[in-house]
Amino acid sequence: MAEALESKSAQSQLWALNAALNDGRFVSVRKMLHELPPSDVALILESSPTRTRDELWDLIDGDFHGDILEELSEDVRNGIISKMVPEKVVDALEEMDTDDLAETLSSLPDEVLQDILQSMDTQDRHRAEQALSYGEETAGFIMNTDTITLRPDVTVDVVLRYLRLKGDLPENTDTFYVVNRTDNLVGIVPVARLLTADPDDKVSEVMDDDPEAIPVNMPDGEVASLFERYNWLSAPVVDEKNRLAGRITIDDVVDIIREDAEHSMMSMAGLDDEEDTFAPVLQSTQRRSVWLAVNLVTALLAAAVSDLFEATLSQMAVLAILNTIVPSMGGVAGNQTLTLVIRGMALGHVNGSNAKWLVNKELAIGLLNGVMWAVLIASVIGLWKQDVMLGLVIAFAMLVNMIAAALSGATLPMIMKRLKIDPALAGSVILTTITDVVGIFAFLGTASLLLT
Repeated sequence: MAEALESKSAQSQLWALNAALNDGRFVSVRKMLHELPPSDVALILESSPTRTRDELWDLIDGDFHGDILEELSEDVRNGIISKMVPEKVVDALEEMDTDDLAETLSSLPDEVLQDILQSMDTQDRHRAEQALSYGEETAGFIMNTDTITLRPDVTVDVVLRYLRLKGDLPENTDTFYVVNRTDNLVGIVPVARLLTADPDDKVSEVMDDDPEAIPVNMPDGEVASLFERYNWLSAPVVDEKNRLAGRITIDDVVDIIREDAEHSMMSMAGLDDEEDTFAPVLQSTQRRSVWLAVNLVTALLAAAVSDLFEATLSQMAVLAILNTIVPSMGGVAGNQTLTLVIRGMALGHVNGSNAKWLVNKELAIGLLNGVMWAVLIASVIGLWKQDVMLGLVIAFAMLVNMIAAALSGATLPMIMKRLKIDPALAGSVILTTITDVVGIFAFLGTASLLLT
C-alpha cells in the first residue's frame, strides 16, 4: 500500500513538473523541486528522459546537489556528474558522508575522478583518497567516520556535559565507542545506559568491555548478515590493529540488502542493476548486446550438437518434434536448484562444511524427479506415437538430463564463486548450455543407437 502511494505521488509530481516545463514556467519548477525532499527529487530525475533530466538539474540550486547525488542510482549520477565542471562536483561532494563519498567517486570514470581530485583542497582530497582506499563491497567502503568516542577514565557527568556543549549528534547514534589513547576500541556504551547511569560513575564502569566489532575488510554481505542475525542498529568498524575506523548503521545495511536484491533480479536478464532506464539507445544496446552474444554462442553450441545427429533427424522427423522437451525440463529443474543454492550462499547458509551434503541432496532430488518424469513422458510418448521404444529413449534422456541439471545447479555457484565470477550473472547462461547440450546429446545419441 505504501509503495503504491509513493508511486502515485511520484507520478503526480513528475506530471506536474513536466507540464510546468512544457509551459516554460521555470520559476514554478524550481520552487516545486526545492520543496521536495532529496529522495523524491532523485526519483523524479531517474524517471525522466535525459533531456528533461538535464533541464531539471539546471534548475536545482547547487546547495542541494550533494544531497540529491547521494540518492541517485550509479548510472544516472555518473551521467549528471559527467556534464558538470569539476569545481561544481567538488562543492556537491563537500558535505557528503564518507560512505556516500566513496560510492560516488568509485563509480566515476578514471579521467573524471582525477579531475575532481585535482580540484579538491588538501583536506578533502585526503578524505576522498582515504574513502577510496578500502575495497568496494567491504565494511570499510560503506562505513561512516562520524563517530563519538569516549575515554574510559572520565565520568558520566563529564560526558553528558560534553554532549550538551556539542549539541547535534551524528545520525542514527545509538551507541558511543570507548577507545584508549591509541584509539583501540575497548568498549561500547549504549546511549540509554549513559543517560540513566550515576553521573559519578566512570565510563569504564558502565561500558560493555567485550564489544562486537566488524573488521574493516569484511565483505558487506557478511556485514548485512550480522546485522540481521543480531538485530543491530549500528556497529563499530576496526582495522587490523583493533583501532576504531568508523561505524556502520542500519540505513547502510538496508541499502546493501536492496542493492543485492536488485542485482540478483537484473542479473537474471544479464543487465546491470544500476542501469539507467532512460539511458540513450546506443548505450543501452551496447550493454545488452554482450549477453545476447554470449547466449547466441551457447545456442550455436546446442545446435552443433544437434547437427551431429543430422542423419538420425532426417530419418525420423518425430525426433525433431520431441527434441526440445528434454532440454527444457532440464533447464527448469536446474534453474530451481541454481536459484536455491545462490540464495543459500547469499544468506550464508551454504559453506564448505555442508556443501557436499547439499550436492548429494540435490542429486537425490534430481534422481527422483528424473524417474518420476521419465515414467510420465515415456507413457505419454508411447501412447501418443504408438512406439514403446521411442518412449523409453526419451525417458532415459530425461533421467540423465535431470541428474545433470541437479548436479550443475548445485555445484556451479560454488565453482564460480571460487573463480570470482558472479553466479547470479552468469550461472543461468552456463546452466542452460549444459542442460541443452546434455539433453540433446542424451536424446539423439540414444535414439541413434536404438532406433535407427
